[in-house]
Amino acid sequence: MATVSLKGIKKIYDNKVTAVHDFDLEIADKEFIVLVGPSGCGKSTTLRMVAGLEEISEGDLLIDGKRVNDVEPKDRDIAMVFQSYALYPHMTVYENMAFALKLRKLPKDEIDKKVREAAEILDITQYLDRKPKALSGGQRQRVAIGRAIVRHPRVFLMDEPLSNLDAKLRNQMRAEIIKLRQRIDTTFIYVTHDQTEAMTLGDRIVIMKDGYIQQIGTPQEVFDHPANVFVAGFIGMPQMNFFDAQLVAEGSGFQVKVMDAVIDLPADTAAKLKAAGAGSKAVTLGIRPEHISFSEQGGAHCLTGKVDVSEMMGSEIHLHVSAGGRDVVLRVPTTELASAHRGGFAYGNQIHFTFRSDLIHLFDPETEKNLIPLQNG
Repeated sequence: MATVSLKGIKKIYDNKVTAVHDFDLEIADKEFIVLVGPSGCGKSTTLRMVAGLEEISEGDLLIDGKRVNDVEPKDRDIAMVFQSYALYPHMTVYENMAFALKLRKLPKDEIDKKVREAAEILDITQYLDRKPKALSGGQRQRVAIGRAIVRHPRVFLMDEPLSNLDAKLRNQMRAEIIKLRQRIDTTFIYVTHDQTEAMTLGDRIVIMKDGYIQQIGTPQEVFDHPANVFVAGFIGMPQMNFFDAQLVAEGSGFQVKVMDAVIDLPADTAAKLKAAGAGSKAVTLGIRPEHISFSEQGGAHCLTGKVDVSEMMGSEIHLHVSAGGRDVVLRVPTTELASAHRGGFAYGNQIHFTFRSDLIHLFDPETEKNLIPLQNG
């Protein structure tokens, strides 16, 4: 078990391209940290620097307070699981899992005990005599994880371990990793481009873009209070809707004008904006599809649009509505709909909708930063 500190870590390649900029992160003992972001954001490069597979250009990497920048990968006491499984095809599952322990010259009975314990945890005991080619993708990934577990590493690194699996298996393996984490109780650093994996697995998630950290927080924190427009659009499915809007200071309160609608912001939001020195100005308004609600009558606080696409998802309908020349997505639980609409909405139907005023996000159009400070901020 170990703490991991990344202090001002940079990765600059020979062609002078900087892949990771000033990466600062303190990872507590037994914490599960997820690095998430689009392809090319620097998350795998960061993980490989922790593993020792990439040289650190600048900054310090500490494991349990000891600087390990120049320590060989094999001496860092970490284990890594790759996207490609990287199993030895000529060895059985048992031999694959035992290989690293044999290199350490551990006694045979100790190797056997460790391999069988890991196989039991991962439910692959019945496959120990098989070769990798006789296994499914999900089973191979379990073997790759098992090979890492047997070493009892201080830090467990996982690089997109589920991306080669189909959707059903991914969901299954995600649940397995949550269970595994509770059983082996070590420090995890997990890389993914999949925000569902990040939200369900991480104690905290680190959202990256273009080599820079955008936000670090618990899944709930980044969902409820995204630091900027990028995080707001990246976390949440379907993604957040954005509008050009006008923030208007009215006495001690604030209103937001978007298209033809005027929405009063709640008192606590107004107090936060006032404390931050906000005044009347152009803003980018963000609202999640699930925080938009229907209005039967319309009115001054409502927007009006026409239905383009109605996607039936079973328990809810995703409505794509054309309003003011832009596509707005609404997520509507079918239980909240009149029976006439439970099967969806016809193309061209006109609807009125408004926003949950307490769940509106406001961003600066230039800096793209969130204008509403956190309560404790």
